[in-house]
Amino acid sequence: MIEALKSDEIVEKVGGKFKLTALIQRRLEQLLEGARPLVPRDGKTDLEIVVEEIMQDKITLEFIDQAPEAVEEPLL
Repeated sequence: MIEALKSDEIVEKVGGKFKLTALIQRRLEQLLEGARPLVPRDGKTDLEIVVEEIMQDKITLEFIDQAPEAVEEPLL
């Protein structure tokens, strides 16, 4: 098992287990689609690459607020 996943450090770094899972999933998908790793591969699995990228602050997760802005209607 990957040592970094055993501690809470990586969970705290990302901001929670849900965010960590989402980040790992998205980055794994990118690697499987041909994206280049941001750290040396050195025989590591894709999951190990993603965890190392997170631990080295090479990737982060950003949520874009998709909520529409409130539109004020003029008073009649």
